[in-house]
Amino acid sequence: MASRLTRRELGLAALAAGALARTASPSVSDNKSMDLSSELDPVAWTRKRHASAPLRLTFRAKTRPDAERWQGELRTKLVDLLGGFPERTPLRAVTREKRELAGYSRETFLFESRPGVVVLGYLLTPAAGKRPLSAVVCIPGHGRGVDDIVGIDEHGNDRSGKPGYQHDFAIQVVERGMAAVAIEPMAFGHRRDELTREKGPSATACQPAAGSALLFGETMIGWRVWDVMRTIDWIETRPELDAQRVGCMGISGGGTCTQFSSALDPRIKAAFVSGYLNTFRDSIMSVSHCIDNYVPGILNWAENYDVAGLIAPRPFFSEGGDRDPIFPVEATRESFNRVKQVYQVFGKPQNAQQEIFEGVHEFHGVRGLPFLSAALA
Repeated sequence: MASRLTRRELGLAALAAGALARTASPSVSDNKSMDLSSELDPVAWTRKRHASAPLRLTFRAKTRPDAERWQGELRTKLVDLLGGFPERTPLRAVTREKRELAGYSRETFLFESRPGVVVLGYLLTPAAGKRPLSAVVCIPGHGRGVDDIVGIDEHGNDRSGKPGYQHDFAIQVVERGMAAVAIEPMAFGHRRDELTREKGPSATACQPAAGSALLFGETMIGWRVWDVMRTIDWIETRPELDAQRVGCMGISGGGTCTQFSSALDPRIKAAFVSGYLNTFRDSIMSVSHCIDNYVPGILNWAENYDVAGLIAPRPFFSEGGDRDPIFPVEATRESFNRVKQVYQVFGKPQNAQQEIFEGVHEFHGVRGLPFLSAALA
């Protein structure tokens, strides 16, 4: 028969067990025994994961033939990641209004990019200049939408000056003798639901719309890129525009659309991306961004700079502010250096240029607009 433990022996055993438990499993609330701040930070965890992201189709080519094969493979994969594109259907284009302004005309047009989806845009053409004109698809960033790049204020009136962070860059395009085809991105400005409209002119409808895209296995980027592709189809129907000299430009969310569209549609002969080229690691993984920026699974295949590399060897210009809080400048430089490597393999390093200007998240255009104009001359 086993001997019975005394009360003192039982107490000593309990103390020993407690000490052992404290040694093996320190309390989470005991800051002296363990600092879990990094383990509790999900952003830090995702950045660590980025270091081991597969990036199976990141650029590694050493010769032009290998680079062209890489582009073909990544384009195919990128279309799949974006959710694919529908069949082309009739545009059913109409002109709503045409106005003559100081030095240029502004036409308001509509077309159907796919059944049930209508795109609104403005065609700005200079009064002077030989026809057919080179045409630049202009895409605004988050804010009031396309009106904010064609000189229309929040009350629908024409305005003077070029205020805001986008500085009416479509007007700047037409002032340089090119046609500006400025389109409204889905979920911006004129293309919003009624609940979002009630929140004011600068509220965007990206959250419900882009979330819905993901439920369909598609993406807002893919939807917007398709609108750009159909805009080029529309340009091809206009005799005053030269469909062989089409450029694309945009800032912020418009820069996103410009970069992806130019990567996937070779009809775009030159691209000007303002306030977007960066790494996913340092921008949309590290700073709170709109859901319309995200492409599920893309880090299994490529980084942001790889998407831009699909534009090579066509002319590509990137700009960014040295104090841009959402697209950090060092990552903008790093990404451009990666893009430059692609152009070097293609033997066209001069076709990729960048300007880092003194400023924040805003359109600059001092070097970018002359670059675009020369590329489309």
